[in-house]
Order: sequence, then C-alpha cells, then structure tokens
Amino acid sequence: MVNFLDLQAFLRQNGVYQNSSTEGQGYMKKFLSVLGAFAFAPLASLFAQEGAAAPKEGNLMQTVMMITVALAFFYFILWRPEQKRRKSMEKLRSSLKKGDRVTAMGILGTVSKVQDKTVILSLYDGAKIEVVTAAITEIQAPVVEEVVEKAPSNS
Repeated sequence: MVNFLDLQAFLRQNGVYQNSSTEGQGYMKKFLSVLGAFAFAPLASLFAQEGAAAPKEGNLMQTVMMITVALAFFYFILWRPEQKRRKSMEKLRSSLKKGDRVTAMGILGTVSKVQDKTVILSLYDGAKIEVVTAAITEIQAPVVEEVVEKAPSNS
C-alpha cells in the first residue's frame, strides 16, 4: 500500500508538488496523471499474482453479515417508514369528504365532490377542477365559514 509520504516525495522529485501555484494547470495535469498511476498500482499487483491463496472461510461470513446489515438498514431506515407514510396518506385520501381543504400538486382547493378515483376541487375564484386522488398531498380540516352578526347599534 502506498502511504502519503511516499506519494509526496515522488511528486516533489518529478516537479509536480510545489508550494506556489504560479504554473497553474500544468502541475495539475501532472498531479492527476501521477495520482491515477498510484490509484491503479494496487489493482495491478492483484492481477499480477499467479499463485493466489484460497480465500478464508471468514471472508464469506463477513460478506454475508455485511449484506444482512445493509438489508436491515434499508428496511428500517427507508422501506418501513415509507410504507407507514404511504398507508397513512391512503387512509387520509379514502376519508375525504365534501368541504375538506386539500393541497393537490401545489393547488389549494375545497373538495366539492368525491368520485371513485378523482376529486372535484373548488378554487378560490370559483373555478372547479378535477384532480386525481393520488395527487393530493395534504388534507386540512374542513373550512367552516363563520357568519359574523353585527350587533344593533343604539345610535
């Protein structure tokens, strides 16, 4: 394995590693080509070995354990929370009723009619649009319009 000090000494010998950056990209090209040679040097030594020893039994067990840990990670961190979120949204979408205020694809509206797979929304200006139920991302409490009664004045 190549350590950092060997790499730094090699770069200084070939004039690639200098403290000033006056030369600009010429040094960068040299550096990247030398770095590529160092990066692929261990791979070349792996393929050059003729009588490689058989892998140990522990390596197979380590591989199986790593795959198991990765699958458990993906299940508990990604898949399971996503399933819970999807089920809760499906439950909310199935409980839609007239008067609910919803957000569908960034459009705010009030549910005026619920159909099989679509919902008709009344917008602020009175326009009505039909939206697929799966496009609804947020459901708010029903809008109750309050009628404010004015008290009679004694004037």
